[in-house]
Amino acid sequence: MTISCWKPSVERDDEDVKGKVDGLLWYKDLGNHLYGEFSMAVIQANSSLEDHGQLESGPLSSDYLGPQGTFVGVYDGHGGPAASKFVNDNLFSNFKSFAAEEQGVSEKVIKRAFSATEDDFLSLVKKQWLTKPQIASSGTCCLAGIICNGMLYVANAGDSRAVLGRVKKGTKETLAVQLSAEHNVNIETERNDVRSKHPYDPQIVVMKHSVWRVKGIIQVSRSIGDAYLKKAEFNTEPLPQKFRLPETFFKPILSSEPSVMIHKIQPEDQFLIFASDGLWEQISNQTAVNIVSNNPRNGIARRLVKAALKEAAKKREIRLSDLQKIEQGVRRHFHDDITVIVVYLNRKLIDNSSLCSSPLSIKDGRHVNF
Repeated sequence: MTISCWKPSVERDDEDVKGKVDGLLWYKDLGNHLYGEFSMAVIQANSSLEDHGQLESGPLSSDYLGPQGTFVGVYDGHGGPAASKFVNDNLFSNFKSFAAEEQGVSEKVIKRAFSATEDDFLSLVKKQWLTKPQIASSGTCCLAGIICNGMLYVANAGDSRAVLGRVKKGTKETLAVQLSAEHNVNIETERNDVRSKHPYDPQIVVMKHSVWRVKGIIQVSRSIGDAYLKKAEFNTEPLPQKFRLPETFFKPILSSEPSVMIHKIQPEDQFLIFASDGLWEQISNQTAVNIVSNNPRNGIARRLVKAALKEAAKKREIRLSDLQKIEQGVRRHFHDDITVIVVYLNRKLIDNSSLCSSPLSIKDGRHVNF
């Protein structure tokens, strides 16, 4: 039997292989994954970059005998970068271990990977509790996409978002299809869901500063980390007073369990946009899909970030060039950290089940090609 092996293209410019940095922006304009091409970009707004992202393509299980595919992760941190960096370093390896154990990719494998990553991070919080108590207030939204054997799995905990660009038959118009459920209590259905899970706490969701928040603190109802809202032992000294709840609690206030969507990839499915909510706060699903479908692939993630920055500048009635001069930290008053990963789908590659690849890994602007 002949096996056709795909290998990433070798680019001569070392800077381009690793991606490039332009001030607060990191970007990889175009690269290859197992099923097509991809583009990535990250812009910093916070004092410390709290967003992390990764794309892994090749073996999806730790024994290297299991399925091949592409894994995408977008981790939108809050309360510092500790949780998002931890997930960036550990979620995929946990996923590969369970995929090997279960001999394939499934909703069960994904949920086990999220749960194990959560447990590992809470263990780290416990170890560092006395020396670095602020780590208990660090958490991250977690969006993961896995393409394998013609199937797409999208798992989400928090309010990052995955959007599919699908060509409509007949009109050839590219429509935006949201693939991820969002866990933000500003959405009424999510508010009601949280209330139903905490029937004895009338203050589980309250309006504060014109925004709905869980316990008046946080908008998202699911995350990895946020130990102080999951275990009462971390809702006490030495955690700073501003994070502590006035009353104890007996069950986790936030959940780490993701919503999982499974989709069989269709010939009309053209590309996927995975992004933190920093993008979606500024532009709509359809606007993002229009930008991707109407522009060249090279640099498309960077183009989406720029579109979001233009909107952020417009809202504050300043020029984009002036916004781009604002330093990190202060910049957060204008927009959030933004991570964007655009993944193009090549139907011929998706249909070729005998593909194999050299592992490709891009994390936080660090590129590893084994």
